[in-house]
Parts: sequence; structure tokens; C-alpha cells
Amino acid sequence: MADKYRRGPRPPTIGITMDAEGEFFRLRRQYVEAVRKAGGIPLLIPCAGAAEGLADAVDGLLIPGGDDIAPKFYGEPVRTKIRLAPEEKTDLEINLIHEIIKLRKPLLGICYGMQVINVALGGRLYQDIKAAGKRAVDHRKDHEVDIKEVGPLPPGVHTINSSHHQAVKTLGAGLDVLATSPDGLIEAFWMKDYPFLVGVQWHPERLSIGLSSELFGLFVRASHGG
Repeated sequence: MADKYRRGPRPPTIGITMDAEGEFFRLRRQYVEAVRKAGGIPLLIPCAGAAEGLADAVDGLLIPGGDDIAPKFYGEPVRTKIRLAPEEKTDLEINLIHEIIKLRKPLLGICYGMQVINVALGGRLYQDIKAAGKRAVDHRKDHEVDIKEVGPLPPGVHTINSSHHQAVKTLGAGLDVLATSPDGLIEAFWMKDYPFLVGVQWHPERLSIGLSSELFGLFVRASHGG
């Protein structure tokens, strides 16, 4: 009879950082649903307080999309019109990224999340793609990316959804290019010799098939056993 109630392995707990708006913390439900569909347990992390202890509480960390990172975090003045994310959010996430990497736990960054991982590791950003002269592709619309054969994602040319005006200019320490757009912008990166660390500039949470579901599946499976 005891075997009937024996529980299987615990699904991995995936921390997801939240944004702030007035008196409320907020997060699009699509991120939660994507993690749940991939077999993880979402744990929402408000952008307040210190990062200490949070990395210990999760098996993997997802940093979702958001507004623009204040350029002071990568050593530049504001040079163009941008919509800044709360600095306390970015500061918490940068500290949390360092804690997660120390523990070698899986990490996934989406759009803003990819950018903040890059900044946390010493990289820099284009504050505005058009202002930087990158005009061959409209990055606010769907377009193709070329995924390299070296990393965890299926290689080849894929069409992705896109809605960003900033992008990675120089890679942070330990990161390697995983995908590029036709105009040469970095659309995804990864870290070799690490359990799972991937940043993508597109929004896989908005789709539930193909490359998107495969990415979340890889991330959640890598987070098992934490």
C-alpha cells in the first residue's frame, strides 16, 4: 500500500524575477505557463531586497523580458531615448546572476534578461539599434536568425518573434555567440562548460511549439536535481 503513495522525483523549482509597477509586482503569465508546461515549478521573485539566499532556494533562474537597463550599469551615459527598468530590479538581478553562477545552477535570460546577464558579466549594449546604424533588419518584427552548431539549440536558420530596440554590443566574460541575425547582431549566447546558461533576444514564452518549447524543455531538464 505504501508504494501507491510514494512520490516521484520533485520537479525543479524555477525562480522568475518580477517587475514593479507602482504598488504592485508584475509578470506576464506566459513565463509561468512556459515553465509549468516544461515540467518546472515557477517561483516568483519580487524585485526587492537582497539576492542572498534566493539562489539557494531555486534549482534554476529565469530572467524575463522588461524595460531598458540603465546605461550606468555598463559604464555609459544615456545617449538616446530609453525606457528604464527600475534600478533596484537590475541591481538585484545582477547580484542574483553572480550567486547562481557561483552555484553552477541553470540560467536562462529572455530579451532584457539576456541583456542583463551580459551586463552582469562585464558586457556592453547598443542603447538603440537604429542609432548604432544597424538597419538591415527591423528587430521589432519577426525575422530570421542563424543558430550555430556549437551550442544546445537546434542549428540552422529559424524564424523568431522579435520586439526589441537594444542588443548586445560586446559579450560578457565567458559568453559565446549562439545565434545571429542577418545584420550581424547577436541574437543568442551561451556559456560553454556550464550546466546550462543561455540568453535569447527573442520571446520563446509567447510560442508553445518548435524551438520555443525545446528551449524551455532543455532549461527545465537541466535544472533537475538541484
